[in-house]
This record gives sequence, C-alpha cells and structure tokens, in this order.
Amino acid sequence: MWRHIASNFLTVFIVLLAAAGALVAWGQSQYNTPGPLAQAICLRVESGSNISRVSQDLQAQGAVSSASIFRIGADYTDKASELKAGSFLVPEGASMAQITDIITRGGASTCGVAVVLNVGVTAIEMRVRELDPATNRYVNKVEFDPATGVVPEEYTTVRDQADVRFSIALAEGVTSWQIVEGLKAAEFLTGEVSEIPPEGSLAPDSYEVRPGADRNALLAQMSAAQTERLAEVWRNRDEDIPISSPEEALILASLIEKETGVPEERPEVAAVFVNRLRQGMRLQTDPTVIYGITNGQGVLGRGLRRSELDRETPYNTYRIDGLPPTPIANPGLASLQAAVNPGESDFLYFVADGTGGHAFAVTLAEHNANVAKWRQIEAERANQ
Repeated sequence: MWRHIASNFLTVFIVLLAAAGALVAWGQSQYNTPGPLAQAICLRVESGSNISRVSQDLQAQGAVSSASIFRIGADYTDKASELKAGSFLVPEGASMAQITDIITRGGASTCGVAVVLNVGVTAIEMRVRELDPATNRYVNKVEFDPATGVVPEEYTTVRDQADVRFSIALAEGVTSWQIVEGLKAAEFLTGEVSEIPPEGSLAPDSYEVRPGADRNALLAQMSAAQTERLAEVWRNRDEDIPISSPEEALILASLIEKETGVPEERPEVAAVFVNRLRQGMRLQTDPTVIYGITNGQGVLGRGLRRSELDRETPYNTYRIDGLPPTPIANPGLASLQAAVNPGESDFLYFVADGTGGHAFAVTLAEHNANVAKWRQIEAERANQ
C-alpha cells in the first residue's frame, strides 16, 4: 500500500515538475518572442518608479501581453533593479526582453521632448520638439525667440522635466558674436562669457547639453572641435593650393561658407577664389565688405552702398589684395574641405542665378552676361 502511495506521489510530482517546466518554457518564449505592439510608442519612466509600475503601463499601452511575465522576466534576468528614468522609444513588435534592455541600459532618453536652441545666420530660435513614435521624427510643438524674454507656456511646462533633452545647434556661417549671443539667450545655461572667441574658431554642429552647463565650457568644446577639424583637413590638403597655413585655410573656408548656401557649389566657389589668388586677382567678395561694416554683429539688412565698396578697409576685398586678415564667420567642415581641396575649373567669376545658386564664368564677358541676367531677375521680382 505504501509503495502504491509513493508511486502515485512520484507520478504526480513528475507531472507537476513537467508542467512547471512547460510553464517556465512558455514564459521564456513569451518573454523573448516579438510582442504585440503594432506601432512604436514613447514610454516614459518617472524618477522613483519601479518595474511593477512600468510593467502595468506597458500592458496598458499594448506593448506586452502580460505585465506579470514582464516583471518576472526582468527579475529573473537581474535587471529589475537597473531601471532608468527617462523617455524611451519602444519599437513595434519589441519583445519583453528587448523592452527590458531599452529601459535598463542607461544613457540619454531616446524619445520624448527635446529643447533645441538654433543659432542661425539671421536669427536665434528656441524650439520645443517632441518625437512622434509612429514616424520616428521630431515635431515642433512651439518656436520662439528667447532673446525677447517672452517664454511660452509650452516651454515652461516641460523644461524642468528630468527626461527633456537640450541641445545647441549652430548653423554653418554664423559668427562668433552670434554664437555668444545665442548662448546668452539660453536661460538653461550658466556662466558669464567675458570675451567673444576668435572668428572662425568655433565648429558649427549640434551639441547635446545638460541644464546648468557652463557657457564657457561649451565654447571650449566648440573650439576644440574646430581645431581638430582644421588640423585634419590641413593634413589632407592639396599641396598645390596658394594657401600657406591652416589659418589662411580657415579664412578662405569662411569666405566660401558665406558665398553659397548650396553645398554642391562649395568646391566651385573655392576654385574661383583659388584661381584668383594664383593669378593675383582681387577676390572681390561682398561678404568680406559686409563683415568690415558689421564686425560680425548681426546682419547688415540692406544692400552695399557704392561708397562702402570703394572704401579701403582691411576687409574690403575689392580694394585689398589676397585674403582678409581674419575669418568672417565660422565655417563648417564641408567648406574647410573645399578650401584645401577646391574643384578643378578655370572659373574666375560667379554671380547669383536666381535659384539660390550661382552662374560661373571663365571670362569677364561671360560674367557680365550672367550679371545682366541676374539684374533682370532682380527687376522682375521687384515688380511682382
């Protein structure tokens, strides 16, 4: 009798053990196979939250089929205690294992709200942007000029959230004065800037920052990046160009940057300047004259006067030979590369063509014809 009872108990135990094993295998399969999420979501994990609360949120948003399995899986893999606060992009079909990795690996938030200070050539602009998980693209929620002191509610309601990402975006061709003014307008930065960095010494780029970051430290980062870029392009320069130093290359790159907004034209514009330098021709470029008037502090806002073109200043390339004494803006990497590796052409002239680009010419007669076409375009636009 006891043998029979023991045999039955053993049988039940084996059955239960097999069932438990099957349950574990099923749970592991549920944890590791693609999940039910039909469209990407932005999951926000609040500071002080726990894996139980997050698992319930995931189930409510349709990202996991079972909050319990997700929680148990995170515990089993020893990741439950590594939960990070922030906003995280959970892609469609993500498995529970993938979601666990996303919310525990750390690093910057991968979605949610971003505050971007854009320092442009003509304006400074603050944008509050939010990632649309469906398209994985940021959508502008509000845009404003921080220098006016008028701050919209859309900004004040999000700026102190722990998972908001801040960045500074510098357009190619901005001046050092414009950059400093932009940083001053960013109230989420700290530190007083005592002097404007040398023109051309700051690298146009996008810089991730934390609230409270020091403006001078950020300027030092921009300067180090530009120094590294300049050194790299100078090492890979065409040694036949009539440029004798990295400093001259930086000056030439700034002229290229200010003369064209069409990326594909940079090598051709560089070729014109290099050809003129080789032949001893004056560069005759308006942006240098403008810089001599404004000192890089804002935009001129009008056309150049004949008296300004005739006046001899260190930056009037209609009156001086060779390059101006300093850069006239902060050039981007592409313009630096074009300055030391210009295109191959015989062009000596260029003028706007009405499309945003330029018409290039080898002879003065060709150039004068292109100028006449541009004047006609200007006149037609004025009469519209």
